[in-house]
Amino acid sequence: MVAGNHDRNKFDGEAAATFMISVAAELAGMHAQTLRTYDRLGLVTPQRTTGGGRRYSARDVEVLREIQRLSQEEGVNLAGIKRIIDLENQVDALQQRIRELQSEVDSGSARRGGELVPVPRTSALVVWQPRRKRKTD
Repeated sequence: MVAGNHDRNKFDGEAAATFMISVAAELAGMHAQTLRTYDRLGLVTPQRTTGGGRRYSARDVEVLREIQRLSQEEGVNLAGIKRIIDLENQVDALQQRIRELQSEVDSGSARRGGELVPVPRTSALVVWQPRRKRKTD
């Protein structure tokens, strides 16, 4: 998993640690130019210094390793890897939204004292059709 929550949690304590491109490249087992290309393609987005230098987090290095694994071991091309990363990020965002909504539901239940409000289900279907104008002879 490229952008999974368990991977993200693994580096929460290391969020402040950043690496220059040469160090990140060495940690990921890649050439620095490859990291620049991946940045340009949007596969990884390192932080930037005020001078524009790239600073890679431990999370970024983990993503770079996963990109390399998908490419070399699984045979996925860069466009496919980009799609995988985008979809996993979308899943993460949706899971976060679900947690937020569940929290809202839970707090709403607590405020009501836990009582449930029944919501009737119906299978009725209402169809509206405009009247046709009659032809006059």
